[in-house]
Amino acid sequence: MRKPLLIIATSLFSLSLLSPARAETVHFTTEEYPPFNYREGKTPVGATTEQVQKIMADIGVSYTITVLPWVRAYNQALTEPMTCVFATAHNEERNSLFKWVEPLLIDRSVLIKHSGSKVAAANLDEAKQYLVGTWREDYTATILHRNNFQRIDVGSDFKASLKKLMSDRIDLMPISEFYFDKLKDEGNAVEEVAVLAQQPLSIACQKDFPPDLLSKMQTALTALIADGTQKRIYLKYGLHLGD
Repeated sequence: MRKPLLIIATSLFSLSLLSPARAETVHFTTEEYPPFNYREGKTPVGATTEQVQKIMADIGVSYTITVLPWVRAYNQALTEPMTCVFATAHNEERNSLFKWVEPLLIDRSVLIKHSGSKVAAANLDEAKQYLVGTWREDYTATILHRNNFQRIDVGSDFKASLKKLMSDRIDLMPISEFYFDKLKDEGNAVEEVAVLAQQPLSIACQKDFPPDLLSKMQTALTALIADGTQKRIYLKYGLHLGD
């Protein structure tokens, strides 16, 4: 009887080697974009970061979160197994590049100007004559091109573009409507010019990410939206979500 038992045990061991290793760590990347995702010291925090942390705690899977320049954060999730980037705008161009868990947020992007600047645009058509800043690998560059903006300045990251706007080195820049409200509440001299786009901001995972793990993450996110946890997290950071 030992031989059949040995064969069964060996077969089960072999199958375990072929199955996806659920002990494997999920690696999340993100950027400095407060209050959604940023660092306090060396600790990743923020309204979308907390959702990711809650999702992974609820499903009991180990993970890391690394804050990087956006282009590095995005490209790692594009190419490296078991890697996801957030908060990533889910648009047509990116749809087939990743597997998605969403929404961390439904957001609008607005074009803003530095108060007191010479920008006189009141809509998207009028804005096209001005120099608009965005940053590398950000989805807003695609939207600007799609809307036939010709004068586009591409910075290294979000902070660099915002610094250019506030020093009048660019005329306009796209920004999350939530973050625009935060800038105004903090007393920054910025004004909205026009709505550029609306989109879900999501967790985007490398194309070979395990489907069953992706499904568990989506179920956990859907649950925290349904029970009001997502809204409470945003209120904690001073952000008010619509119903």
